[in-house]
Amino acid sequence: MAEVRLQEGESLENALRRFKRKVMTEDIIKDVKRHSFYLKPGEKRRVKQALAQKRARKKTRKDADQAAPRRGVAA
Repeated sequence: MAEVRLQEGESLENALRRFKRKVMTEDIIKDVKRHSFYLKPGEKRRVKQALAQKRARKKTRKDADQAAPRRGVAA
């Protein structure tokens, strides 16, 4: 539970900024989104596999881009 107390002479905007930073560091938003709906175990497995495949495709694409020489640039 993120909690921020107003310090003496501190503006509300600064306290709100500190609160947002604290919420981000504690991953509260990610946890709320994850618990906002129920996934059956089979659906959870399919989502996990789909994300793994997406990461693998992204990695191979990135590796291929680094290995391929740049064309069209005259020296």
